[in-house]
Amino acid sequence: MAKLPKNVRIGRNGRVGILKKVPRDLWDHPQYRERAKVIERSTGAVDLAEGVKIASAMLRDLEQEFRAARSELAVIDAADEPDALVLTAPPEPLAVAEVEDVPGGQPPAPPRRREAETTRRDILDAAMEEFAAKGLSGARVDAIAARTRTTKPMIYYHFGSKEKLYAAVMEEAYGGVRSKEQGLHLDELQTEEAMRRLVEVTFDHHAEHPEYVRLVTVENIEMGRHITGRKSLIERNAIAIETVRDLLKRGETEGIFRAGINPWHLHFLISSFCFMRVSNRYSWRAVFDMDLWDEADVPAQREMIVETILRYVKP
Repeated sequence: MAKLPKNVRIGRNGRVGILKKVPRDLWDHPQYRERAKVIERSTGAVDLAEGVKIASAMLRDLEQEFRAARSELAVIDAADEPDALVLTAPPEPLAVAEVEDVPGGQPPAPPRRREAETTRRDILDAAMEEFAAKGLSGARVDAIAARTRTTKPMIYYHFGSKEKLYAAVMEEAYGGVRSKEQGLHLDELQTEEAMRRLVEVTFDHHAEHPEYVRLVTVENIEMGRHITGRKSLIERNAIAIETVRDLLKRGETEGIFRAGINPWHLHFLISSFCFMRVSNRYSWRAVFDMDLWDEADVPAQREMIVETILRYVKP
């Protein structure tokens, strides 16, 4: 096999990826401070030529990311400089009793860290609205900043670029539905009731979060390139399949579900109905003169997908 370019590797799954150390001068940057100092990403490609081509582009993007991070550190250092001559006493450590009153016996996060987390949360919320309304290409970082209490330089400080902010928004969007599923405690319910609740919550979440549907639609227009290879996203969404697989296994063991159902196919069946009634609402109304969101019809739609799934899984 031909020698691979520097920082390009082939993973255990046979896909080409990159492996690159974070420069030491960026270790204090929020993007890298609490993470491993080695960046590992997959191209998703198994073809060597194609994978190397994608990996080379990813490495170029990574160098741009590093340059942006250095600029952001310079912005923060400059912002902090006027206070450099103000002498302040270091905060006194918490007394033992105060520490014991904190859950887990740990002192609260420093105010600056809490403020940074709040700022990051505000940016993500505003960016989700902007990207859902205008897509990746139409969204403007200035508009996102205007929706928040922060500035454009601070958005770049926290996320590096518009593309990386968009990728973080996509993780947030997928994470919302996954968190909702994990909060159901399905293992505490009877198997058939657990399946019913899973379908109902999927239906409700799509209906309540049309921005999620729009974001996923935009990312499909982008051919999934901004979420491909994001390990945390892959791992989090894998939980959805495990949830369905566990329910199917329980039902099969109890004799109330038939054997051999593919959990990916069942997840697809549930999601497709819930997704399409949101994504195609306006085209459906234009073509059929029918509003899929008609309040009088929604309960029947909800029960229809539940009944469809329960009938499909039965022996």
